[in-house]
Amino acid sequence: MAISSSTSLIVDSVLWTLVAFSVVTWTLLAVKGVQNFRAGYQNKRYKKAFWAAPDLLSAAEINDFNGPAARVAQAGFNALRDADTPGQHDLEHSGERQDLLERSLRQQILKERRSLESGLAILASIGSTSPFVGLFGTVWGIMHALTDIGRLGTASLEVVAGPIGEALVATGLGIAVAVPAVLAYNFFTRRLKLASGDLDDFAADLINLSRKVSFRNSNKPDVASSVVNIKKEAFA
Repeated sequence: MAISSSTSLIVDSVLWTLVAFSVVTWTLLAVKGVQNFRAGYQNKRYKKAFWAAPDLLSAAEINDFNGPAARVAQAGFNALRDADTPGQHDLEHSGERQDLLERSLRQQILKERRSLESGLAILASIGSTSPFVGLFGTVWGIMHALTDIGRLGTASLEVVAGPIGEALVATGLGIAVAVPAVLAYNFFTRRLKLASGDLDDFAADLINLSRKVSFRNSNKPDVASSVVNIKKEAFA
């Protein structure tokens, strides 16, 4: 005996929904993996070039990188240039020089965090709902299988095993979809926290270094600042 066509359609819909969840999960896992790898690689290369620069003005001219740290640094350099440029009287540039710098850095770091966070809510949703979607398919299938068994008046193994076994597949598939999604969510959440901490530390170093350098006429670097090694400035 087979379960009714309407029940089979619902169970099949649940199964295909779980398959779609699985495809989304593995796609996001691949995309986020590449994104995190590139971000870490670009950050490492940019920081190496940044700390190798002779001074902060030279570091501001490094434009060969496009990672999160490079974008945060460029946002800070742009804020310093605007703050050190005479004639800036609008609300956007009102406030102390360091306050403008900190605001620009904070805003850029938030943008980078949002970029790294993209897709994590989907993974969390799939991880938390997939078992229940599978359970729904199982309960629905068993309920209608038992109804058909009662209607036929027999509960032999060949009558019970097929419909109930088909329905139980939904629960197993739901769990199989949820586990990778949850593991991926936890992994990328951890990576997000580490990346955010690195950006915060880098922004703090940039703020400390900027206290001694003026970006007014940044095309003609100040002689005093250009002879000071950037790492000495960080610990002065």
